Amino acid sequence: MPSRRHARTMSPGRKAVLTMDPAWHEDDRFWETFYPVMFHAGRWKAAADEAVEAAALLELPKGAEILDFCCGPGRHAIELANLGYGITGLDRTQRYLDIAREKAGEVGVQATFVQGDARLHEWDRSFDAALSLYTSFGYFEDPGEDRMMLSNVHAVLGPGGRILLDMSGKEVVARAFAADSSEILPDGTKLTESRTVEPDWEWVRNTWVIDKDGQRHETTFRVRVYSGVELKAVLLSVGFSDVRLYGSLDGTPYDQQARRLVAVATKP
Repeated sequence: MPSRRHARTMSPGRKAVLTMDPAWHEDDRFWETFYPVMFHAGRWKAAADEAVEAAALLELPKGAEILDFCCGPGRHAIELANLGYGITGLDRTQRYLDIAREKAGEVGVQATFVQGDARLHEWDRSFDAALSLYTSFGYFEDPGEDRMMLSNVHAVLGPGGRILLDMSGKEVVARAFAADSSEILPDGTKLTESRTVEPDWEWVRNTWVIDKDGQRHETTFRVRVYSGVELKAVLLSVGFSDVRLYGSLDGTPYDQQARRLVAVATKP
């Protein structure tokens, strides 16, 4: 994984500014090369049901304004717009935003897609809810930047606004941990994965190798894994309240049978 140095500076009357060396999640080549792995046809198909389930957990009336931060190519944003919500998607990868706009146009739904950093992006409006699905949290070397992202989302929600986060919880990962796995994706791509737990279960380091049509691509990256208690503590620390944890988007308990870690919290 590339080294990453960062510093946060603050001047009176100004917001935090980050300076850093490139990291895997800021490398457009990673997102473009591994797009077929992360967003194959099966994942696009699953997005419709996932959007319905996420909307039910948020308990919002139709027409409510939702921010999909780290929206990627817009899988869930498009489906939520199709359900009758006002949708704004935010992502740093321009190519993904181009895909999102193209696909939204193909199905005839209205959604706004904005390029920006979810830690720092400034908004001139507020939202009724915000969500981030499919483990788009825990990428930063400094956990303070995870809190910065959530704090920025908290600031853009109106009173009573809700946030929904969906990720692979530490308990879920530990229960089903496999050091190596491989699969053939719908387009014939072979994906091989290797995983290593790093000290104290703070991180899981992943190596992905894809082979297709005689071409091979490999990358290594790591994601911070949160337990349910840890994620709840972070949400409370930036001002959210009434944090509820679920084991899937369909609202099952976060227990020994959980498949995901899903958190819903409210801005007082």
